[in-house]
Amino acid sequence: MIKPIRANEHYKSEMGWLTTYHHFSFANYFNPKKMNFGPLRVFNDDTIQPGAGFDFHFHRDMEIITYLIDGELEHRDDQGNHGVIHAGEVQRMTAGSGIMHSEYNHSSEQPLRLLQMWIFANKKGLQPSWEQKKFSKEQRINRIVPIATPENTPTPNNALQIHQDASLYLSSLTASGQVEYNLSVGRKAYLFTIDGQIGLLDTVMQTRDAAMIEKESLLTIRAEKPSEIILIDLPEKYSVNS
Repeated sequence: MIKPIRANEHYKSEMGWLTTYHHFSFANYFNPKKMNFGPLRVFNDDTIQPGAGFDFHFHRDMEIITYLIDGELEHRDDQGNHGVIHAGEVQRMTAGSGIMHSEYNHSSEQPLRLLQMWIFANKKGLQPSWEQKKFSKEQRINRIVPIATPENTPTPNNALQIHQDASLYLSSLTASGQVEYNLSVGRKAYLFTIDGQIGLLDTVMQTRDAAMIEKESLLTIRAEKPSEIILIDLPEKYSVNS
C-alpha cells in the first residue's frame, strides 16, 4: 500500500527568516492524524535565510538526523561540540538525557535548505552525542546509499549509527535512472522526493511529494528527470525502553 502525500498537503509556515514544511505535528501545528509514522516523529523541510537560525533550545530522547541539501549550517551545543555542515553532509545528534543546541545559517549571503528528521530513541536517558559525515553525490548516483543505520550495524560506507531500528538512505537519480529497494516483512518506509520527478511503482511523485509505504516488498523507483530522494526504512512495531 502506497499513500502519497502531495507537496501542498504538508503544513507550510512562513516566518520571514524561515520557510518550513512540517510533515507531522510540530511546534504550533497540531493535527491528531499526523503525529508520527512508526518511530519517525518529525520530518521538517526548512529553508533558512542568511545569518538566521534557531537559538539554543532543548531536546531529549530523540535521534535527530539533519541532511543539508544546499548551503551551510552551523551547529553548537552545550556538550562542547561545534561544526559547520555543508551540502551533501549529514549530522546525527543523540539528544538522550538532554542537550541544548543552536542551528544557524553560516552564510551571510545565501539561504540554506535542510531536512531534519526526529526518530524516537530505543532507550531513554542515553548519553548525548553528535557527529557529521559527508556523502558525495557521486557515491549515490543511481544507487541507494545508507546514511544512517541502527547501532552496531556494519555498512560499506560507514553510515552514521542511531539508537533505533531504522535506516535512512539517499539516492541521486539521473534521467531514466532506476533503483530498487527490498522492504522486509514487518517493515514500512517513508519516501520523500527532495527534487525532481519519480515513479514509485504506479505512483508519480514530484518535488516535495512524500509517500507512506506499507505491506510492500520490492520498491522500484524510476526517475522521469534528474531527481534526489530520501527513503527511511522503519519497523511496524517499535519500543522505547526506560
